[in-house]
Amino acid sequence: MGNIRIYLKPNEKIFINGAVLKVDRKVSFELLNDVTFLLESHVMQKEDANTPIKQLYFVVQMMLMHPIDIEQPMALFKSMTANLLRTVQTQELVTGLKNIDVEVSTGKYFTGLKLIREMIPLEEEILGAEETPSMNTVMSEHAGSGQLRSVAGGVV
Repeated sequence: MGNIRIYLKPNEKIFINGAVLKVDRKVSFELLNDVTFLLESHVMQKEDANTPIKQLYFVVQMMLMHPIDIEQPMALFKSMTANLLRTVQTQELVTGLKNIDVEVSTGKYFTGLKLIREMIPLEEEILGAEETPSMNTVMSEHAGSGQLRSVAGGVV
């Protein structure tokens, strides 16, 4: 990854290797080694995960934010990806999902999230003003079974 300079605004949060850091003033710092991080602006709230691709993002986000506890989220990710690959009809989505699967399966959660973010506009275009598919209930079903949990004390 190399050196990365991060700029944060007052009261902004960043998630680094599972830790949540909140700054009280404008700050910049440089990450000098390979770390897993997620800026607060890229954190998806559970209630915003209201489409199949956004739900996939939320699950991968959980793996990135809690790298020690990925067994259940990874199983959920694999199940959701398989379901999506059976239902999507555009080659662009199929290719994107396969690329995401490779990245996430090899522990490259940040890259997976980036690829998923790139697919959200395509999904929105396909869904248009229609109701989201029945897969929209996947998150609530898994949440009820205890497979999903709130991350970072309710932040996501």
